[in-house]
Amino acid sequence: MLTIDNQTWEYWSTRYDWVLQMHNVPQDPIHHAEGNVAIHTQMVLEALTSLPEYKELTQTEQSILWYAALMHDIEKRSTTVIDEYGRISSPGHAKKGERTARQILYQDFAMPFEYREQIAKLVRYHGLPLWIFEKTSPEQTLIKVSLEVNTKLLAILAKADVLGRICEDQKLLLEKVELFKLLCQEQQCWGTKRIFPSNYSRFEFFRQESLYPDTLLFDESKVKVILLSGVAGTGKDYWIQKNCGDLPVISLDDLRRKLKISPTDTKGNGKVIQLAKEQAKEYLRSQQSFVWNATNITMQMREQLISLFVSYRAFVEIVYLEVPYKVLLQQNSKREAVVPEKIIHRMIEKWEVPNLWEAHEVKYVCK
Repeated sequence: MLTIDNQTWEYWSTRYDWVLQMHNVPQDPIHHAEGNVAIHTQMVLEALTSLPEYKELTQTEQSILWYAALMHDIEKRSTTVIDEYGRISSPGHAKKGERTARQILYQDFAMPFEYREQIAKLVRYHGLPLWIFEKTSPEQTLIKVSLEVNTKLLAILAKADVLGRICEDQKLLLEKVELFKLLCQEQQCWGTKRIFPSNYSRFEFFRQESLYPDTLLFDESKVKVILLSGVAGTGKDYWIQKNCGDLPVISLDDLRRKLKISPTDTKGNGKVIQLAKEQAKEYLRSQQSFVWNATNITMQMREQLISLFVSYRAFVEIVYLEVPYKVLLQQNSKREAVVPEKIIHRMIEKWEVPNLWEAHEVKYVCK
């Protein structure tokens, strides 16, 4: 169970710089006439805890929402710009805020994986109910997001976000939140993940625009690839030894050691990745299943590899590994080839946890 012992603004703003900094971040008076981010965030928290639907939630759900409300605009501090006409905006603050929330909750709060990821994703998508109908495919966008975050909690957060501001279009914004709820119910993902006939069908749904989510597809895979994902020091080598039997392993770390290339050598690492891909193609052409062992901590890294693998009709399984922050540093220090701590922290700053829709199957191995 997740609880919050102290919910006073004074407590949080005097202990955490990222809360205190909100007082110095201005907002556009047209959309936020109440004032800076700190004022807005306090109003959102007050609105949230007053909502009848919030009071009906479990204590854990309430705590998840409270943290998300506190952190939803955390990266307006780094993204806020004022144009030549004096208009204020914060482009990309939600996406960047997701990473920051994940990093803080992982390093400073040691929060359990499931709770942390819900909070981080609520931060990422807190504005979705207000702009989803502007997307090219609102239905597909919603279904994808339902695999990442609880849409009911998201709607409650969005409602509190609207109520916690002073603006002329507040009524219209609240109507959009209600329409979002109706869309969720229509697409069978209100407060739950959208169910697919199979994992294979789910993966293909997001790759083919003409598919319906209830379409059951025949699995045409010819080979299986296990793609490891996790910050250095999470125990990927150990997991492979325990779970992958005699499967061949393509290890970027092994290639670096063999070629005597440093992890910080950009040009050298490009060569390592190219050699690894050539080996992967050989396995794929001969329909030999294998393991790809590397950090793969960003979605972009994983997408490039998965696109290559599925072009050979591979069934791709992502295995994501995570250990608590203190354990991570301890395990890394005991590695044969220790990764400098500054590189570990750089990884954590870029780190994106794999989503269910990224591959045919995604497994989370979190201690």
